[in-house]
Amino acid sequence: MSQDKKNGQVEPQEQSKPTKITDKIDFDQVESVEASGHRQLSGWLARFVAVWAIFTAVFHIGVLVFHPVDPWLFRNYHLVLLGVLGFILIPGKDKGRDRVHWLDWVFVVLLLIVGGYIYYHFEALIWRAGVVPTTMDFYIALIGIILVLELVRRASGYALPSLCLVFIAYAFLGPYLPGILHHRGYSLERFFTYIYGLDGVFSVPLAISSKYIILFIIFGAFLQVSGVGRYFVKWAFAVSGHARGGPAKVAVIASALMGTMNGTSAGNAVATGSFTIPLMRKVGYTPRFAAATEAVASTGGQIMPPVMGAGIFIMAELTGIPFQHLILAGIIPALLYFISVYYMVDLEAVKLRLVGFPREMLPGFWAVMKQGYLFLPVLVLFMMLLLGFSVVMAGFVAIVSSLVVSWFKCSTAMGPSKVLLALETGAKNAIQLMAVCAGAGIIMGVIALTGVGMKFSAVILSIAGGSELLALVFAMGIAIILGMGLPTTAAYAVAASVVAPGLIQMGIQPLVAHFFVFYFACVSAITPPVALASYAASGISGSDPMKTAVTSFRLGIAAYIVPFMFFYAPEMLLQGEAVDAILPFVTAVIGVIGLACAVQRFYFGSLSAPLTVLLFVAAISLILPDLYLSAAGLGVMVLLLLYQKLYRGRRDRASGAPAGAS
Repeated sequence: MSQDKKNGQVEPQEQSKPTKITDKIDFDQVESVEASGHRQLSGWLARFVAVWAIFTAVFHIGVLVFHPVDPWLFRNYHLVLLGVLGFILIPGKDKGRDRVHWLDWVFVVLLLIVGGYIYYHFEALIWRAGVVPTTMDFYIALIGIILVLELVRRASGYALPSLCLVFIAYAFLGPYLPGILHHRGYSLERFFTYIYGLDGVFSVPLAISSKYIILFIIFGAFLQVSGVGRYFVKWAFAVSGHARGGPAKVAVIASALMGTMNGTSAGNAVATGSFTIPLMRKVGYTPRFAAATEAVASTGGQIMPPVMGAGIFIMAELTGIPFQHLILAGIIPALLYFISVYYMVDLEAVKLRLVGFPREMLPGFWAVMKQGYLFLPVLVLFMMLLLGFSVVMAGFVAIVSSLVVSWFKCSTAMGPSKVLLALETGAKNAIQLMAVCAGAGIIMGVIALTGVGMKFSAVILSIAGGSELLALVFAMGIAIILGMGLPTTAAYAVAASVVAPGLIQMGIQPLVAHFFVFYFACVSAITPPVALASYAASGISGSDPMKTAVTSFRLGIAAYIVPFMFFYAPEMLLQGEAVDAILPFVTAVIGVIGLACAVQRFYFGSLSAPLTVLLFVAAISLILPDLYLSAAGLGVMVLLLLYQKLYRGRRDRASGAPAGAS
C-alpha cells in the first residue's frame, strides 16, 4: 500500500486531473428533475396533459385557500387528478417510453371509475367501508389498491410497492405466524375496503400530500420558472465558486437551498448534480467523490428548514406539535450537518491541491447580491410559518410573492404563459410524491389494522431492557432498514409508525423521538447497501454505485451521530431558553469539524492511524453535551494541532505535501 493511501490521501490513479477552465458556466443547465423520467408528448395529447395539469394545480389552490371540501373527497380528487397524469406521463416499461400504451389508458379509465364510485357513494361509504362493505365496494377497493401499487412502481421503482405487498401478505398470513407476528386475520372484503379508505391509502401521508406537499411543489415550480432556482445556484457560485474545490462547496450550499423544497433526496441529487458533478470533476475531484458529495448534500436538503423535504408536515400531523416549533428545532442539527459536509469537501480539496474557478468565470459577487430580493419568497414563507400563520396560507402567499418578485426585473418577469407553465410543472412534479404517499398509506393502514407497530414497540422495549440508549440504537437500525430504497417522505412515515411509539413509551419526548427517526429515515438514502441518492448521483458521474454509497456514508458520518444529541441535549432542538443551546452548539461545531478531519485523516497535515483514532474520540467528546468531556476533547484537539504544526507539518512541507487547511 502506498504511503499516500496510508495517510488517507487518494491514490494518483483514482484522481481526476484538473482541467483548465475557460468557458463561462451555463446556469440554464439547472433544471427540474422530477419530470426527467416523463414521456415527451406532442400534438393534442401534450396539450391535453398541459390543460389537465394546469387544472389540477388551480383546483388544489382553489380548494385549499378558498373553498374547502370534505377531506376524503379532496384526497380522492387528489389521487385521481395526479394519477391520470401519472399513468399518461410515466411509462410502465422502457419499451413504452415514446408512446402511451393501450394499457395506460385502461389504468386511466379504471382510476376514473374508482374515483367516481367514491364520489357517488360517498355518504354510504363513510359508514360501511371497512365495516360492512358490499361486494361492489370490495371490487372497487381491490382495483384501487392495484392501481396505487402500479402507480407507485412507475413513480419510485420496486422497493416501496414490494414493501407494500409484504405488509399486505402479512395481513393474511398473520393467523399462521407465531409470537408477536400473530393476529386473528381479516376477510378480503374488510381488509381491502379498510385499506382503500381513510385509515389506509387516504390516511395521513396522502392528506399531507394533498394539503401541503403539492402547494410547496407548485411554489418550487414558480421559483424554477421565474429563475429564482437558478439564482440560488448562481449565488452559491458567487459566494464559494472561487474557493478551493469550489463546485463541491457550491453543491453543498445549492443543495441546502434547493433541497428543502424537494421531497426526495435522489431527485435533488439529480436536479443539482447534473450541473455540479461535471464541474466538480472538471476541477479535479474523482467521479466517486463528486457523486458522493452531491448525494450527501442533497440528502441534507431533506433536513433543512423551513420545508424539510415535506417530512415536517407529516411530523406535525403525527405529533400535534406546531410547525413553527418544528422549524426552529431543525435549524441547529441542519447547520451541524452542512458544516461537517463543507469541511469534508474542503479537506479533500486540500489533499488533492485543488483550486476553484477563476473569478472571471463566475458571476460577479455584487452583481448577484443586487438581485438578493429573489430570496424574498423563501424569507416570506419562513417568517409566516414562524409567526404562526397556517401552512396553507404561508404557502399561498409564498407563491404569490414569487410571482410579484419576478416582476422586479424584465429577465425574470412571469407573464401569463410562464404562470401557466409553473402551474403545469408543479402538478407534474407532484405525481411522484403523491404516489409515494399513497403507497405509504397502505403500509400505515396495515400497521393500524393489525397493531404490528405497537408489537414492534414492545419488542424494542423488551430488548432494550430499560436502556434508552440501547432503544435508540435499535430504533436507528430499524429506521435505516425500513427507509432503504424508499423516498424520504415514505421512509419517515413508515419508520415513525413502527419505531416512534416505542421510544415515546419509554419516556423520550415525542419531538426528540420523531426527529431521531426522521434523521435516520433521511440518511437511509446514503446508507449502503441501498442508497438511492448515492446511486442517482453515481449515474451522472459514471462512478461505481456501491463505492459511491460507501463514500457517501463516510462523508455524511455526522448525520449518524448528531441525532443522539437530540436525546442527550434536547436544547439543541431549541427546547427551552435559546441561550442554553449556545455552548452545546459551539462545542458541537468544533466537534463536527474535528470529525470531518478524522474521517478525511487530515488535520493540518496527514494523520497516522493512531492519531486519527485519537482525533475521532476527541471529536465525539466535543459533540456529546458534557462539559468535562468537551473540555478534554478540545484539549486533545489543541495538542494535536500543536503536534501537527511543529512536527508533522515540517515533514510534510519537506516532502512537498500540503501542510494544512487554512
